[in-house]
Amino acid sequence: MHWIIWLSLAALFVLLMLSPTLARLKAGLLSLLLLALSSWWLIDKLSGDGINSATLYHLRSDMEGAGVGDFSAYIIGFIGLVIVSLTPLLLLRVRRLQRPRHGLAVFGGFTALLLTTLLLSPLYTDGKRIYQQMQPVDYSAVAPEYQLPSKALAQRPNIVWIYGESLERTYFNEDVFPGLMPNLTRLAGEGLDFRNIASADGSGWTIAGLVSSMCGVPLTTAQGDENSMGRMGRFLPEAFCLGDYLKQQGYSNHYMGGANGQFAAKADFLNSHGFDDVRDLEWFQQQNIAKRHFSNWGVHDDVLLERAYERFLELSASGQPFMLTALTMDTHHPAGHLPVACRNTRYRSAHGNIGLLNALKCSDRLISRLVDRIRSSAFADNTLVVVASDHLAMPNDLSHVLEKQKRENLLLFLGNKLQPQQIVAQAGTTLDSGATALQLLDPAIDAIGFGRSLLKPAPAASASVAATSGDTRTYARYSAFARSLWLGEQTRMLRLDNDQVLVGVQKVQPPVLLEYDQQWDLKSVYLENTSRKFEEADPQHRLAYVDRCTAFEDGSADGQWCALLLDSDQGMRLYRDAQLRRGIAVDAPLQAFSGPRPSVRQSRMISRQPRHTSPGRYVLELYAAQRPQRGFWVEAVASKRNVVVAQQWVQPDADGRIRMPLGVDQEIDDLEIRAWLNHAEQLAVDDYALLPTSEHPRS
Repeated sequence: MHWIIWLSLAALFVLLMLSPTLARLKAGLLSLLLLALSSWWLIDKLSGDGINSATLYHLRSDMEGAGVGDFSAYIIGFIGLVIVSLTPLLLLRVRRLQRPRHGLAVFGGFTALLLTTLLLSPLYTDGKRIYQQMQPVDYSAVAPEYQLPSKALAQRPNIVWIYGESLERTYFNEDVFPGLMPNLTRLAGEGLDFRNIASADGSGWTIAGLVSSMCGVPLTTAQGDENSMGRMGRFLPEAFCLGDYLKQQGYSNHYMGGANGQFAAKADFLNSHGFDDVRDLEWFQQQNIAKRHFSNWGVHDDVLLERAYERFLELSASGQPFMLTALTMDTHHPAGHLPVACRNTRYRSAHGNIGLLNALKCSDRLISRLVDRIRSSAFADNTLVVVASDHLAMPNDLSHVLEKQKRENLLLFLGNKLQPQQIVAQAGTTLDSGATALQLLDPAIDAIGFGRSLLKPAPAASASVAATSGDTRTYARYSAFARSLWLGEQTRMLRLDNDQVLVGVQKVQPPVLLEYDQQWDLKSVYLENTSRKFEEADPQHRLAYVDRCTAFEDGSADGQWCALLLDSDQGMRLYRDAQLRRGIAVDAPLQAFSGPRPSVRQSRMISRQPRHTSPGRYVLELYAAQRPQRGFWVEAVASKRNVVVAQQWVQPDADGRIRMPLGVDQEIDDLEIRAWLNHAEQLAVDDYALLPTSEHPRS
């Protein structure tokens, strides 16, 4: 952060101490600002670019499988900053510097300086950037540039695509890192070596690097918060990627990666776009591999690449064309890892004893060994090998060195029929990698998505041209088009399909709130905090809210699915399960209603954890110290099967006690107790019990 921010923060502390007037408010505001800046510091350490599209993506996708242990130093630093952020509240006890006079003037100066500090801080800059990126953009001008290959391939060689985690070509610089990458440098001289390959916005983290290189589109956060991956049926269903095309051409597609495939929804992407076999951390854990071969992120690269070679031999012997994709992991930021095969690998550097340099030297040896084995095998003549970085390195122990260099991604093609050549791209990004690979298979195919083959002269207009020239306004159109690939164009019809809502081409698990603007364009899709989003939505927009009928009805509900449509002209309509399964049009006329806008409820778990329950008759007793003023729904649910065992509209007695009978017909491993409340209602359950009874249950 700029020195002016530090100076402003120091001045804010002085103004806090000068006067006791509104001291608690001043201390609270200063602490909030410090906490926000501390959070930004942590995010910037992880992303290298503050709060950006990668931050939004990871916040909205599954974080399972992240190697949190690798970032312990950052987390400890963040905890320290949080403690410091609370010091303004502690300084309220210090009285010696306070002056009772001119308190309001001091408060006015404090407020003005606080706002100025916020506007000068990266919080405002990043927030403005994200806001601009999420604004609706007319992408019709660039839509014709989106190309889908359909021609049959002239030849069908096997493809082995090796992604080196953060393995940018900058590390090949002999002046800065002498002798660090001797083997990959040798391979670069034996194949097509593309230079000056940048990372466009939306391609700078692993899953985004896979999407940009294979699909020719940037990975964007879609409307609203629809990137809650666990609730989306398919990953970018409207995109047509390299795996989809190769599958059409008779290829089988296979992936091997040492990390958890659920992290950032890599497995969802691969399964949605032509991959037949995805082997990730879970698969390796089932292979009886010793624990020493695993890091915080997953299996080490020596094991991964050995198994990749074995898989290459198996697939080659089958006679069917294939693409085998491998993603390494041991050069992951911030410090990398050394596998067992490289435990004695050391790189002596003028930059100091940095573990990441050892990991990079190891990766150079392991990746080149795999490539050499493939090229010397009996199947070499029919194999195209691609070695590429998934993205530029994120903040790591070498950032202070890398930031002084010209950064570029690695993109290298090797095949016995390819003549060695170094090609300097005039306007190339990872968006163009897949298109370049396709033209090596067939000279007549030079595009996929917005990607263009780097074997041809740079086009006058393309996503890469806009990205590398800094033309953010034009590039925003490409990003907006990519955002539309999550749902497609036809989003005014909703249909229930196997308890999922079909929105355009995407299946979404309810509850879901859809917000349409006055032109009937889908503005936002909300999957989290939907009842609150319903209350906060623009009153000029039409809303479609899909959930169990319990969310909308008092006293009696059929337990099935309902859709509530609401518009700005006091129009409303509730569609029921049978109508939803046939399909409803969100732009259909609604029925007038009077009174305040309705509120909706959302299911909240009030039991501490799922519990095993044997068949029998029970009475559920709850004791609620804090509860809504009106009645509400309570239900018992077998969560894995999403089956409602019992449901009752309840009104607690004067002591906050609720009694609900329920019957269990079969053994349940995961019985949960839930309440249906709107976002403003509070329910604090002190205790609950599930008591056996001989009474006949009712629901």
